[in-house]
Amino acid sequence: MRQDELRVGIAGYGVVGKRRRGFIDQHPNLRTVAICDQAFVEPGRMNDGVRCCPNYEQLLEEPLDVLFVSLPNYMAADVTIAGLQRGLHVFCEKPPGRTVADVERVIEVEKNHPGLLLRYGFNHRYHKSVMTTHKIIESGKYGDIINIRGVYGKSSIIPFDSGWRSERKYAGGGILLDQGIHMVDMIRHFAGDFDEIKSFVSNDYWHHDVEDNAYAIMRNERGCVAMLHSTATQWQHRFRLEITLTEASLELTGILSGSKSYGEEKLRIILREDGVAVGSLTETTSSCLRDDSWKQEIDEFADSIMNDKAATNGNSTDALKVMKLIYKIYCSDEQWKDKYEIADPDVLPEE
Repeated sequence: MRQDELRVGIAGYGVVGKRRRGFIDQHPNLRTVAICDQAFVEPGRMNDGVRCCPNYEQLLEEPLDVLFVSLPNYMAADVTIAGLQRGLHVFCEKPPGRTVADVERVIEVEKNHPGLLLRYGFNHRYHKSVMTTHKIIESGKYGDIINIRGVYGKSSIIPFDSGWRSERKYAGGGILLDQGIHMVDMIRHFAGDFDEIKSFVSNDYWHHDVEDNAYAIMRNERGCVAMLHSTATQWQHRFRLEITLTEASLELTGILSGSKSYGEEKLRIILREDGVAVGSLTETTSSCLRDDSWKQEIDEFADSIMNDKAATNGNSTDALKVMKLIYKIYCSDEQWKDKYEIADPDVLPEE
């Protein structure tokens, strides 16, 4: 093995694990050497020589430098902790666990391993439309954010190959935690933290013990208001995020994904014209034709390891703040909170 080559193990070799591997093996400093998945009955080797095993305990016995965690929510925190304790850099997919307490447990272990890098897969930050929007907001060229409106939805909770997402004891939450977490992270990424929250959460359509719809309105200390609808009853998949600035509005529509079901990814910039009482017609629209987000995310992770850089995107602080905001949305609906005895995120939640 080259001195500048990092040996990678992948825990969970489903759709996401396989997709991650494709970009891991493209990187000049990363090489997948072992994987685990319940689909493997016993340890062995794949046709390309990569070692395979049925569980993460056996995976962690392999000589590794980096661990990618692509496992169900109820395993994410424990396997992340196990990887850190084995002295591995860890990249874990979203969500970081089922509860705020899961993330807090990980952070306590992370503190004891300051030389290791821990990252979480908030992949949408790396989409071109999102990166361009963030640069515009950070530049201040169009003023401050007045409000944000977001809709992110699909037509069900349960994928065709697995049902654990519909069971609270395994998933922790439903559509908001599973998919809406991306929208919550982007809203935080653009506007910072929110403290005042009102919400309605329900499972009235699919009747699982996790939510199929979450409606939230949030306000931060600067007066910015964000509205979010995370839904599993959007019969035609939809992604839309509107950001109103004092001098312009930004509209992100569609998001490039593996399913290609959210439509073309576009960013529309509409400028406010002084003295115009009605809507402005000054606008530009750009389309994003290729999804480089997975590659860029892995490239940044590898670069941080190789050059001893701190994680600036998707670190454990981001993970904790996103999870707390999600659980504040859950708890702001008193009926939902009481129905499922959901713990307040400002105190240590119960498992």
